[in-house]
Amino acid sequence: MLILLYEWLKDTDAGRLLNFLRYPTFRIIAAGVASLLLGMLVGPRLIAALRLKQHGQSNVREDTPDTHKKKKGTPTMGGALILLCIAVGTFIFADLRSRAVWAALLLTLGYGFIGFLDDWLKLSKRNSKGLAGRYKMVLQTVFFLVAVFGFMCTWTGPDGAFTGPRLLIDTRLTLPFVPTHRFNPDFGWFYVLFAWVVVVGTSNAVNITDGLDGLAIMPTIIAASTFAVLCYVAGSSIRLSDVETVDGAARLVGIPLWRYLGVPQVPGGAELSIFCASIVGAGISFLWFNAYPASVFMGDIGSLALGGALGGLAVLSKNEVVSAIIHGVFFAEILSVMIQVTSFKLTGKRVFKMAPVHHHFELKGIAEPKIIVRFWIVAILCGGVALLSLKLR
Repeated sequence: MLILLYEWLKDTDAGRLLNFLRYPTFRIIAAGVASLLLGMLVGPRLIAALRLKQHGQSNVREDTPDTHKKKKGTPTMGGALILLCIAVGTFIFADLRSRAVWAALLLTLGYGFIGFLDDWLKLSKRNSKGLAGRYKMVLQTVFFLVAVFGFMCTWTGPDGAFTGPRLLIDTRLTLPFVPTHRFNPDFGWFYVLFAWVVVVGTSNAVNITDGLDGLAIMPTIIAASTFAVLCYVAGSSIRLSDVETVDGAARLVGIPLWRYLGVPQVPGGAELSIFCASIVGAGISFLWFNAYPASVFMGDIGSLALGGALGGLAVLSKNEVVSAIIHGVFFAEILSVMIQVTSFKLTGKRVFKMAPVHHHFELKGIAEPKIIVRFWIVAILCGGVALLSLKLR
């Protein structure tokens, strides 16, 4: 929003004072700081309101170890605070002319709405089942398709004539540690199905991970920070000096950062970095209240939304495959559930004491804070490996 104000005033004295808004780096940092401050200011009042509204209700899932019974009475739906901070930070500092930003916001807020329905049904019906899984999947698919066909497609040609849907997003697959000029297969319209798997899978993986105090939010912060770097590189206009040989003569030329690193260009990538920074700021403010022992739970309104946001960033930034590394903790959690269910159905035996895997470690007697911090360390390692893929191509 502020960048639009600058564009309107740029030829005036006021516009020259706002010249710093031209730079994505400033707006990235400002979005993170603004989201963090807003969360710290609004958080206590929101938590107090949630505690009053949900007084006496059990917000602890039934399929958890008995040690979680002591958490009964902790308010849930704290993810509403995260969504508020993300929306405010993005709306104020991002360029709202960017289709990618609107697609990311739609996935985040749309999946947050699904989570709200789930949490509301759990509280109003006083059970831990909430919204049926098939209805969640249908709604997740609907919001995904609206994001794709509403913001990442064009329906007209250069002359304005109707041509049918044409994808604006790059449908070629990018692999980590492999330069795009060496292997970059084009999926065509099948890419939409692949992107759906990434977005919906990530959303559900974050939802499953949200089982301990602060367990889901810190890997989300780390993942969003990693995507902020990846998006900025892919969308940056920064040019680096390189030597080019023409007719046997060497000359110094400037090449875009994304081309120098061998990654695909992402139009609006720098603006997506502002969205990432808003997630980071919102996540840190929420962690202040969600750290062990939690004063508030994220709820599905937060976990489904953040998963949708991270899945959307993986697709929009062309890091679909490397997102499996970035989301290593989430991937391990959902994989443990799949392994547990498959093993029990085929053999009648369980691989883990309880799934997802963080409950397995709880039942092995490891203290909850130790499990949480160790998962955070793994998330940092995953983010570091993903960033290494930028140069090792």
